[in-house]
Amino acid sequence: MYSGCITDIGGVKAGHYTDDKNKTGCTVVLLPGGAVCGVDVRGSAPGTRETDLLAPMNTVQGANAFLLSGGSAFGLAAADGVMRWLDEKDIGFDTGVARVPIVSAAVLFDLAVGSASVRPTAGNGYSACSNASENAPAQGLVGAGVGATVGKAGGMGLAQPGGFGAASIRIGKVVVAACFAVNAMGDVIDHSSGQKIAGMQGMDSAEAIMQAAAQDLSGANTVIGIVGTNASLTKEQANKLAQTGQDGIAMCVRPAHTMFDGDTVFAFGTGQVQADINAILAAGTKAAACAIENAVRGGAS
Repeated sequence: MYSGCITDIGGVKAGHYTDDKNKTGCTVVLLPGGAVCGVDVRGSAPGTRETDLLAPMNTVQGANAFLLSGGSAFGLAAADGVMRWLDEKDIGFDTGVARVPIVSAAVLFDLAVGSASVRPTAGNGYSACSNASENAPAQGLVGAGVGATVGKAGGMGLAQPGGFGAASIRIGKVVVAACFAVNAMGDVIDHSSGQKIAGMQGMDSAEAIMQAAAQDLSGANTVIGIVGTNASLTKEQANKLAQTGQDGIAMCVRPAHTMFDGDTVFAFGTGQVQADINAILAAGTKAAACAIENAVRGGAS
């Protein structure tokens, strides 16, 4: 397992809600001190909330929290609980008459693993916030990753567990960290050795797709995650950092960004230190790949 977690960035908190019985859950990353944020949506079947406002040309500079959730589109309801928790703490975008919490969210499809009728709720999102701390969050089959699977090109019967993972990289005083919930159509490959570490049993997912052997699992897969740093970023740079998170997906998920996936990456910079943007981007790619690999290693343990 690679070391580090998203909470290595000072002031950042993370927490899970996990329903082990029904194999669904959600994970929240709180940014109580504020951060400049961005997003990149690369998959063709995303389920998201509050992504447009993170584009460079839009007014709001960042989010107060990110939510990763199971439950497919139903799971977006968990963001309402995150909003309620933040509202109680008077955290949000100041409109002059009220502070409106900005919660950007992305979901994955886990309905075929546990109970299709049980999905994360607003109450579960609130619980994830209540559970959040600056301690390292658990990895593996927890939170948004509890019902995640990978290598589904040949159907669910040949898939293996995905999971939730995190990792961080330090460059002097700079921290670049990532956390991901991994529910990919493709297999997960060790980016250093090239060896498959989780995925479709009996065949590589890419081979199955090229042989037209893949089942139609539209909307049933995705890799969703967050890449952050304690460095200062402009909104444009935060969006670029989110793009490098997608590069991390491509390094270790094969194939990535398919028509069946909804790959979405959020990014943020808390502005505590100054650093070269190119170093941050390079570290962001590696941190994302390491977090994804940790997710499936944790899910298999």
